Amino acid sequence: MPLDELKSKFGQFLKQRGHKITRGRFEIIDKIASYTSHFEIEDLVRWIASQDKGIASRSTVYRTVRLLQEFGAIREVIKLGNRTIYEFVAGKPHHEHLICVECGKIIEFYREEIEELQDRVCEEHDFMPINHRLEIFGICSECKEGKLESRELEYRA
Repeated sequence: MPLDELKSKFGQFLKQRGHKITRGRFEIIDKIASYTSHFEIEDLVRWIASQDKGIASRSTVYRTVRLLQEFGAIREVIKLGNRTIYEFVAGKPHHEHLICVECGKIIEFYREEIEELQDRVCEEHDFMPINHRLEIFGICSECKEGKLESRELEYRA
């Protein structure tokens, strides 16, 4: 969905729910859409402030992210300890995540076989899915390689 169409539909969403339609909220959408990775809201607040201090306050960014999440343009990817990581999903194809518990790296992937299996399971249980997410926690290749190297050094010592 083009960004202008997303903003138009988001404006309708805000109006239907009795929220103010402000220029700042639409500027935040532009900034989030250009943010190229998964994010914690505080990281997003700092990044937006570094781009343009006059766009919006911290509380406006938090409220707008919450509203965009209700609207379906932002999705919570993971909750890990006291961290919540989000991503802008409007216009992006569905995908799943591999999450490194060592460095926090998030790898996106898609497999049709997984989608088909989920559909079959829902069908078997006469269950109507609304949404889903798959997160696999583990250790990425870089961290795994680092652990192997440190074990080799310990062994030699």
